[in-house]
Amino acid sequence: MQINKHKLHIIFTIFVFIALASLDNAVVGLFPPLFSSIAKDLNIDISSLGVISAVNMFVTSLSSLFWGYLADKGKRKRLIIIGTIIWSISVFLTAYSKSYLQLLVFQAFTGIGLGCIASIGFSVLTDYIPKHLRGMLMSLWGLSQGFGGIAGSIMASIIAPATSWRRPFEITAILGFSFIFLYFFIHEPKKGASEPELKELVESGSEYDYVIEYHHIRELLVKKSNKWLILQGFFMNITTGTLIWLPTLYMSKIEKLGYSSETALVASGYLFGLLQIGGLASIYFGYLGDKLQKKTHNGRSALAALTILTAMPLYILMFASPLKSLSIPNNGTPIAILFSLMSEMLTNPWLLLMFALAVIGTTAHSANTPNWLALITDVNLPEHRATIFSIANLINGIGRSIGNVLIGIVLKYVSYSFYAPNNYIITMILFQAFFIPSALCYIKIAKNNKNDIHHVKSTLLRRVKKI
Repeated sequence: MQINKHKLHIIFTIFVFIALASLDNAVVGLFPPLFSSIAKDLNIDISSLGVISAVNMFVTSLSSLFWGYLADKGKRKRLIIIGTIIWSISVFLTAYSKSYLQLLVFQAFTGIGLGCIASIGFSVLTDYIPKHLRGMLMSLWGLSQGFGGIAGSIMASIIAPATSWRRPFEITAILGFSFIFLYFFIHEPKKGASEPELKELVESGSEYDYVIEYHHIRELLVKKSNKWLILQGFFMNITTGTLIWLPTLYMSKIEKLGYSSETALVASGYLFGLLQIGGLASIYFGYLGDKLQKKTHNGRSALAALTILTAMPLYILMFASPLKSLSIPNNGTPIAILFSLMSEMLTNPWLLLMFALAVIGTTAHSANTPNWLALITDVNLPEHRATIFSIANLINGIGRSIGNVLIGIVLKYVSYSFYAPNNYIITMILFQAFFIPSALCYIKIAKNNKNDIHHVKSTLLRRVKKI
């Protein structure tokens, strides 16, 4: 009975953190579909909203470094409660922004709170997930983040036209407050509980009491696998940071066909969600990475590099594919527009082509996250994982922020020569070039991770004997 109760605690805790990761990204997903509505209401240039989005991403990543270091030092439950209170209040205040400056400040504070979700969630999950299932189960965590962003985008597209751009932020804030109640029932795992080398130690009731020290940070940064994993994430996120403009691209294509901005907003949100279905494949690629990693330490890296290079041309073709003969109800209800779009995907060859390219592209792209997360776990000691993940997440955030700022600048200059939607198409295609160095980093990782994984194993075994 005690074992079953313990397992239920584990399942509940994993569920809460996976759901929380989804809600975390729903906050980020809300913003892009509302760019046009917010710009009109606050009387600001739409391109300036890319800066606010970039600031939010950067602050989220910067604060996660602070949260991650604290997570490696002590209790994580208390930290996640504090962080959730901060971002929930900030999101609620965002809904009442009256100026560009207020929007910027509230979104920056939102980022401070959101920074705790990724770093602490990663730390808790890596202590629960068995090593041989690390890629597959971490894919669920990564997948929930992707679909959280989609859910936020769809919610914004449905609710905002019927009410106001402010209402989706209010609803998300209320959901955030509800999670605070759930945290009181989660079960914090013992540090390193998922490591095979520490199994006997954990089962005997002994504690793995090693914690990070400040001087360890330099060691983490000079580790070769970590350096290339961080650099890979930087290049990858420059490109993926620009993908939040996809709803704006779809909206532009639909408006070009003569539909109202309200109809285009709803339809673009649905398209953004439907065309991300390929992300579900991350579960399979996480599982495949686990299998390949058992055979060779190069398995995950080779798989991720190959799939990234496959995704690049597919995305380019998807951006460039024309949208013609679309037949959806203009100014119809959100449900009517959804059913019309789903019907069009079966009968409209142009929409079907865009759908196929997007699904295959996101399928290939989905291999990156679970295998990156598994690799950064494999090559680092339990007491270092939240911190190194937070450092990598900071660099990822810088990459996403750079992508967001640069795409606004590039879009402005491209728009001098090309009208919508061609200006969006050309700009987004240009940013796919960063997939190339991202894939090359995985090739370098493949040459270094074997030694770093063996070092982790030997260190844990040595410590177990000492304890």
